[in-house]
Amino acid sequence: MEKILALNALSWLDRNPQLMVIVQKYGGTSVGSFDRIRNVAQRVKALHDEGHSVAVVVSAMSGVTDKLIAMAHEMSPNPSERELDVLVSTGEQQSIALLAMALQESGVPALSITGRQAGVRTTGSHTRARIDSLDGAQTRDLLEQGNVLIVAGFQGVNANGHIQTLGRGGSDLSAIAIASSLHADVCQILTDVDGVYTADPRVVPDARKLPEISYDELLELASVGTKVMQSRSVEFAKKFGVKFEVRSSLNNNPGTIVTEEHPNMESVVIRGVSIERSQARVTITSIPDQPGMSAKILNALAAGEINIDMIVSNIASDGLARHSFTMHTSDLGRAQAALQPVVSELSPDARVETEAGIGKLSVVGIGMRSHSGVAAQMFQALGDEGINIGMISTSEIKISVTVPEAKIEDAARAVHASFNLDKAPM
Repeated sequence: MEKILALNALSWLDRNPQLMVIVQKYGGTSVGSFDRIRNVAQRVKALHDEGHSVAVVVSAMSGVTDKLIAMAHEMSPNPSERELDVLVSTGEQQSIALLAMALQESGVPALSITGRQAGVRTTGSHTRARIDSLDGAQTRDLLEQGNVLIVAGFQGVNANGHIQTLGRGGSDLSAIAIASSLHADVCQILTDVDGVYTADPRVVPDARKLPEISYDELLELASVGTKVMQSRSVEFAKKFGVKFEVRSSLNNNPGTIVTEEHPNMESVVIRGVSIERSQARVTITSIPDQPGMSAKILNALAAGEINIDMIVSNIASDGLARHSFTMHTSDLGRAQAALQPVVSELSPDARVETEAGIGKLSVVGIGMRSHSGVAAQMFQALGDEGINIGMISTSEIKISVTVPEAKIEDAARAVHASFNLDKAPM
């Protein structure tokens, strides 16, 4: 993807400094009906009328992708992933054409272009490809001619010219990549939420919208359940220095700026609290404390394509090891099936124990690097609520614990209040 940087020449943008190159991305809910498409068209028209150069990346209308996938499986129980990509990519093509028509009706010179026409080159597997490079020459030329460009997100073409889709969060990734290739002044991810909050407002009514957050903090929050954006879009933005804003497509309120870390950010110890439900714990007991035992266990899970999260190992007084790890509850049965043969080989006394009904609570903030006592404060807040902690894992800017799932919302509210996230300046 380093190839993209060579395409960032800005000689063609000798313009009034008050005018900007703006990349916007609208998700499926934002273009989920004809009325919503017309509303998006009015927002884009306002920017064009101010003289800005605008490229809009659009997802398929809400529900369309699922319908296309269902059609494929009705035709074939095991459809080719190549053909699935060809079919599913038409969802975005519907959206871009309809939005271009709506803009044209209002007098805006709009052109819809596919991922291929936008120069998005992909690599990897069908249905989950990666962006390899982006040749923005045609996109720049069309913008320079005064057009508003409506670009199909979620798709590109590989070296053989085959259509590939980018998997979950693909349209966000498309928007970030196009913003990088155009060296856009503004990149906005417009969605049905109006920014990144200190916690899920449905769980913590006092949660506050953050005016800004660092790439690393949003990455950690995304990894522990916050669903504003997929991690790989944030990783891409961090790698290429694309500052972007997450904001609502339904109003004009400011959103949350996602940007590089700066010194003032460390004055806030905790940026957010996140929860994950439907977690389960698997514990393997009475394992000989010998090199390679953990690898055998993890290899068995990997072979079964089972993702694990938190890992805790300890040695009992009898010298035998005990390994625990968490996963989504839906993977529990497959994990037991994958582990049982391996565990039997490790030791006749080894056992696989499982526990469902677990939730994971995490706090995230780059201020942890320069402030001590965060874990103690978090654990005290949970203790005061009578909530027991199971497993603990930490990173430089994150602390995660497991608690009974029935208590996960109480836990989130207690920790949020303990760090004064409803009051602290953000």
